[in-house]
Amino acid sequence: MVRCITLVALLLLNIGAAIAQPSRILRVALAEDADIIDPTIARTYVSRIMFMGLCDKLFDINEKLEIVPQLALSATYVTPTELVLKLRPGVLFHDGEKLDANAVVYSLNRHITMPGSTRRAEISALSSVEVIDPLTVRILLKSPSAPFLSQLTDRAGMMVSPKAAAAAGVNFGLAPVCTGPFRFTERVAQDRVVLDRFPGYWDAKSIHFDRVIYRPIPDNAVKLANLQAGTIDFAERVAATDVAAARADPRLKIEVYDGLGYGAITFNVGNGPRSKTAFGQQALVRKAFELSIDRETLIKVVFNGMFTPVAQAMTPANRLYNTELTPPPRDLARARALLAQAGVKLPVPLTLTMVNSPDQMQAGEVMQAMARDAGFDVKVQAAEFASALVSQTRGDFEATAIGWSGRIDPDGNIYNGLYSSGPLNASHYSNPDVDRWLDEVRLVTDTPSRRALYAKITNQIAQDMPVMYLYTTAMIMGMSAKMTGFRPVPDGLIRLQGLKLAP
Repeated sequence: MVRCITLVALLLLNIGAAIAQPSRILRVALAEDADIIDPTIARTYVSRIMFMGLCDKLFDINEKLEIVPQLALSATYVTPTELVLKLRPGVLFHDGEKLDANAVVYSLNRHITMPGSTRRAEISALSSVEVIDPLTVRILLKSPSAPFLSQLTDRAGMMVSPKAAAAAGVNFGLAPVCTGPFRFTERVAQDRVVLDRFPGYWDAKSIHFDRVIYRPIPDNAVKLANLQAGTIDFAERVAATDVAAARADPRLKIEVYDGLGYGAITFNVGNGPRSKTAFGQQALVRKAFELSIDRETLIKVVFNGMFTPVAQAMTPANRLYNTELTPPPRDLARARALLAQAGVKLPVPLTLTMVNSPDQMQAGEVMQAMARDAGFDVKVQAAEFASALVSQTRGDFEATAIGWSGRIDPDGNIYNGLYSSGPLNASHYSNPDVDRWLDEVRLVTDTPSRRALYAKITNQIAQDMPVMYLYTTAMIMGMSAKMTGFRPVPDGLIRLQGLKLAP
């Protein structure tokens, strides 16, 4: 116990220790360290949080999941394949360059053409971008695309300085230059990212801090202790089991609201030698594993009952949700029967990689115990978040539990990760029918047709099971009781406009 208290005290001291700081500082705790801070190639949720300070987007979303203007004042479909954007006047990049139509053309083309871009598949319907006048852009699509505009509310809609990006090349993410309310100052890996207020920001009146410091704190107890001690002001993803303690503390307040994301297990079904296992090669084995897991109990034990069990990559509130695809109840007899049908030797081994936060490790241990009853021998392996992503990309995993922060259109939850050539398809899942349906659902715009196609897609994924969806997440944000102006938008991102901290 003494050792634990000492560790927390040291971490409190380190987080409170100052580099030279301006007077109004917002200190934000993140659940993990971010990947590269370049909107074209970044892929993590925590980088999306930091981008809200660094990089404005063409459009944003609000609490009702409506698309609203940001850098673009309007979007008009002249035809189903021609979109005209009117840009906000007077916007500057952090290097003093103007945001104009040429900069939008450059940024969108960068997202499409840059090697390693994780935006390319999101806006693959883009055919060309043209300048109409300094504040007007014409976007031509290869075909109608239902999700295209929604993609511009995330990193595909973030604009980078053409001058800075051209000069930095592949190193742009080391010192990104965008149009957000704060500009990049420094990054110390696994310790902090520091942003300072950009005085030329177009909406400067809504910004009330001089500096923002983002710090990765994966340990939930340490995160809560720092929040209670006042050495951080805001914590994203407070553990569900810490909500009662945080609510009982008059120095704090907690915001809990429905999110867009999900937790899931991705199985390696074709990504290198580690896919050559019973799990990787037989859907029957993966289905048996699913039947060994009681999602309701998992959520109750680990997440205080605050998440919602699902078997697909969207929340039940989504208008395209497949209402006929529900999580199967735990059925050990059927699980054992499927393993017998698969002809595998028991116990069936599996190495399950979990992010090394306490709640995720506990989730892994709960699933380990549940699966044992059906004939599985699960080894839970801890990994730091960024390392887990690297291992996932190169195929150095059998199964890994890395979730997804969610998008307003299901295309953003499925296409990149499960399309055969998708940039985030770590499992190397490939089904020609799913590919065809994913292409087709982008072309139709009426809700009934899209819902029917997503039913086909989600049913087939549930049958093939390259991913086992576990639950949709609740957003649990902890902050100082002195904080005002927080907007609970379901994407879970921390919008700094309007955010204030009383003295």
